[in-house]
Amino acid sequence: MSKPDLLQMGAYPDWDQIPLEAAFQVHRYFEAADKPAFLAQVGPRIRAIATRGELGASAQIIAACPQLELISVYGVGYDAVDLAACRARGIRVTNTPDVLTNDVADLAVAMMLAQTRGMLAAEAWARSGDWVAKGGYPLQSRVWGRRAGVLGLGRIGHAVAKRLAGFDMQIAYSSQSRKEVPADWAFIQDPVALAQEVDFLFVTLAASAETRHIVNAAVIKALGPQGMLINVSRAANVDETALLDALETGALRAAALDVFEGEPALNPRFKALPQAFLQPHHGSGTYETRQGMGALLRQNLCAHFAGQPLPSLVI
Repeated sequence: MSKPDLLQMGAYPDWDQIPLEAAFQVHRYFEAADKPAFLAQVGPRIRAIATRGELGASAQIIAACPQLELISVYGVGYDAVDLAACRARGIRVTNTPDVLTNDVADLAVAMMLAQTRGMLAAEAWARSGDWVAKGGYPLQSRVWGRRAGVLGLGRIGHAVAKRLAGFDMQIAYSSQSRKEVPADWAFIQDPVALAQEVDFLFVTLAASAETRHIVNAAVIKALGPQGMLINVSRAANVDETALLDALETGALRAAALDVFEGEPALNPRFKALPQAFLQPHHGSGTYETRQGMGALLRQNLCAHFAGQPLPSLVI
């Protein structure tokens, strides 16, 4: 029995690549020197696409695959997949939620701590001899007991809020509707109003056309010169120009970011700002989580071709 033809948009680790090729006839789009010619050649045979969250699948690629039945995303974000094109043709889309929730939440809280306590510069202070030559490291700010806002209380947002509660922080959140959460978590639906009430604003909501630049100049201004923005969602949720302007002028004290427009090529303005704590989009970057993501990606693919329910269906 022939294996289903699958278009692979980006590289995976060997622990995913080997079993993927055992189950499917894999066509590596990302390795093709002439991608349009490659797609014209293999597209008519493709029944599934395996992709990553940041790569997605465009309307052009979907149109080139007339037999396409499923797009399986390695990652929780699926905003780079043209969902309208999928809906129009009845193509199903899956992602890999849950398995990465806790690692992303861990990184979000770790970034807040590292930036607030100046841990990178403090480590350099100890290594460089400044501790001997100049004495104790300059005082920083506390985290415990302060006010935290979570913009988007989905899986990751809820996991972040639970961790922050462990620091005895006052929790507020913004979501489309009120959630079943501890009674002392305040619901503030408007992002500007939320930012006005907190010291730390965590961006954890899914990206869509509606959420693009939801953290805009007004939200950043409301967060204020003592505030910190932490983004572990998608870069498009934050207006980077407004954020950079605020950091450069002192209108915002600090930011901690794991996602960027145009990554991995960052806006060079970020690199000149010590008040911006930068991470290379590795919220899910642990062996355990990446292996779990790959397993769920394959489970969705295999379930589809076996005629079974999809473990993590998006549409």
